[in-house]
Amino acid sequence: MSTLTPVAAPQKKVPAPPQKPKGKGKGRVRSASTALWQASPLTYLALILTIVLSIFPILWSFIVASRDNSAVTAIPPPLLPGPNFFDNAKRVLENSDANFVYGLVNSAVVAGSVTVSVVFFSTLAGFAFAKLKFRGKNALLLIIIMTMMIPTQINIIPLYLLMVKLDWTNTLQAVIVPFLVQGFGVFMIRQYAESAISDELIEAARIDGASTWRTYWSVVLPALRPAAAVLGLLTFMQTWNDFLWPYVVLNGDTPTVQVSLNILATGYYKTDYVQVFTGTALAIVPLLIVFIAFGRQIIGGIMEGSVKA
Repeated sequence: MSTLTPVAAPQKKVPAPPQKPKGKGKGRVRSASTALWQASPLTYLALILTIVLSIFPILWSFIVASRDNSAVTAIPPPLLPGPNFFDNAKRVLENSDANFVYGLVNSAVVAGSVTVSVVFFSTLAGFAFAKLKFRGKNALLLIIIMTMMIPTQINIIPLYLLMVKLDWTNTLQAVIVPFLVQGFGVFMIRQYAESAISDELIEAARIDGASTWRTYWSVVLPALRPAAAVLGLLTFMQTWNDFLWPYVVLNGDTPTVQVSLNILATGYYKTDYVQVFTGTALAIVPLLIVFIAFGRQIIGGIMEGSVKA
């Protein structure tokens, strides 16, 4: 009897999956990430529109300051400067009622003093709240944050009565001393120091025998330079542009630049708009100089701090 040998069924050949060419996947990912970071035409349009809207008020002040009063109501408005800027500036600077030159000097003294004080005390207190351990730290920080929530207008009357009691009205002390320390600066520096300064760096300074003051001056302050530069610029601009409190506590004999501008705008039966715009343009110039002089250092310091972090 013969034995039948089973025959295996023929196997179907499964086609191999197509192989992706090497390097194409990475190229697609790279091109997609590159396209993600490329600015679209709409982005450029939004940036250009933002720049124009930001620069136009400043440019318009200089244009009107270089012309006569007819330029204010001219239709279409002039878009190019005229030849009268220096004559108008001379007229503003020689105005005895506004004391504009005195106002510029006073504003420089006030803004400079407040800026130096705010940066110094904010870096000192911010370092203490961020890296030192002491009783009541959280409670004190909460009180500082609460002071930021109180509008300045609420404090005007009691603060003015205090200035009268101290006989500081119509003096620069009245616009300097109340703002030597600001809660926003302390909180800002504290938040920056929390992440920018490591505990190991403080401990290394302590091991080397450095005191708390020496640690602050030689280790902490250089690390806080980017945030301190930004805080200094913001404080200088805010103090220079402050109008309400100097208007309350000062008069035309000891004005700041904003009080002088108010006298130019309201000191006549008919407002001389050219003088107002010329004074505004002259008041903007110191801010532009400060920003041009220190803006590159501030941006460079921020980038340096971000790389170190």
